[in-house]
Amino acid sequence: MSGAPARPWTRDRVERAVFGVLRWVVIAALVVVTAFPFYYMVMLSVRDIQDLILRPGAPLPSQVTLDTYREVLASEESGGQGFLTFIRNSALIAVAAVALTLAIAVPGAYAVARLRFFGRRQVHFLFLAVYLFPAIVLAIPLFVLFTMMGLRGSLVGLVLVYISQTIPVTVYMLRNYFETVPASVEEAAAIDGCGRLATVWRVTLPLSKPALMATGLYVFMIAWNEFLFALLFLLERRETWTVSLGLSQLAGSIEVPTTVLMAGSVVLTLPIVILFFAGERLLTEGLTAGAEKG
Repeated sequence: MSGAPARPWTRDRVERAVFGVLRWVVIAALVVVTAFPFYYMVMLSVRDIQDLILRPGAPLPSQVTLDTYREVLASEESGGQGFLTFIRNSALIAVAAVALTLAIAVPGAYAVARLRFFGRRQVHFLFLAVYLFPAIVLAIPLFVLFTMMGLRGSLVGLVLVYISQTIPVTVYMLRNYFETVPASVEEAAAIDGCGRLATVWRVTLPLSKPALMATGLYVFMIAWNEFLFALLFLLERRETWTVSLGLSQLAGSIEVPTTVLMAGSVVLTLPIVILFFAGERLLTEGLTAGAEKG
């Protein structure tokens, strides 16, 4: 009894087979490219400097040590680099920037998305016009202004700079999402007796959690990693330095071992990585929301 004839290799079957293999090859390549630098940085941060000198190409340390992190986090009085203070400053700045940016951007984005007024479209694009100017162009005027106001060397001044940089794109992102929220839902809330502010608070914002998460993480990343304005406004007072400033000091010193520098890099990178994976689902939904309208 002869077997069933083999199915011919059609173009569709060949493409499915090839792309099925290529998909996993590309995924594996991207994982290696993105994960290996972080892995190597972590491995260097837990190696003893003598082990690194004797076996510079070894992928794994012969002995794991956390002395590098103790040196990075300890205060200067204790012989460390004072990164614990820098982390506190960066966290305060980033959280304040996120809270103030969302507090200002949510009403602005909702107004552009829902209210009808003269120049509405022009105002929307005027926000984005801020990004036509590179940061270095704004640095000198802001430096002079903040010096006259007595805000140089202040964390408050740096927060004001960050929210002025992040509000335009935050309004743009939230506006696109608010337009996807069905107007009928807000109309139903109005029929139930909710005013405009109550409707935004009880209906629109709960439905917009993915977009709020995405924009909040975006603002946090900018405030946590930003270097230029932190250098301009905080350099004179070390107690107000951020993590990025502290890391630049380590990178520019020939007396700091590479292992300590890598430990500082891990301290700078790890909070962003944790936040990203913790809110990955909401972040993805928020970034893709508004791309298509059903």
